[in-house]
Amino acid sequence: MALKATVFKVQLHIADMDRHYYHNHSLTLAQHPSENDQRMMVRLLAFALNASDTLAFTKGLSADDDEPELWDKSLGGEINLWVEFGQSDEKWLRKAAGRAKQVQLFCYGGRSVPVWWKQNEQALQRYQNLSVVEINDSAVAEMAKLVDRTMNLQCNISEGQVWLSDAQHSVLIEPVLLKTAQ
Repeated sequence: MALKATVFKVQLHIADMDRHYYHNHSLTLAQHPSENDQRMMVRLLAFALNASDTLAFTKGLSADDDEPELWDKSLGGEINLWVEFGQSDEKWLRKAAGRAKQVQLFCYGGRSVPVWWKQNEQALQRYQNLSVVEINDSAVAEMAKLVDRTMNLQCNISEGQVWLSDAQHSVLIEPVLLKTAQ
């Protein structure tokens, strides 16, 4: 018998002073049985950092290989933003870079990220539309403490720093840009 995704309801209040974006989003996040809380919260962080009216979660880990887990598509079907998570291989990122105007990869995983980056940095430099962002392992662990089936979160973004808070806890996240899209 196949395990089903766990559904989370999120009220996300975003105040992004860097982009002058202030909006509330009612989100439904499906957590695949193989996905842990840390990964799900990195997905939510990526949403907050790129929030727009057209940004949407896809079927994620349950989807086929033709779509990312988070994307922003135009009304004409063009992919404006393709967002990936973890330590993707170069072939997958090449495919994404060829299909989307912008690609972002959010890396997490502690000490394995610098090793992965050292192995892949040279190959990934050729993708002009690719940004690679590292999220510190301690911040990822702290974000996971905010997980609840129903979340009401405030996200404040200013000067590259992100504060993610619920009624009891606040987490400071300082994303590190390993590669910038040109």
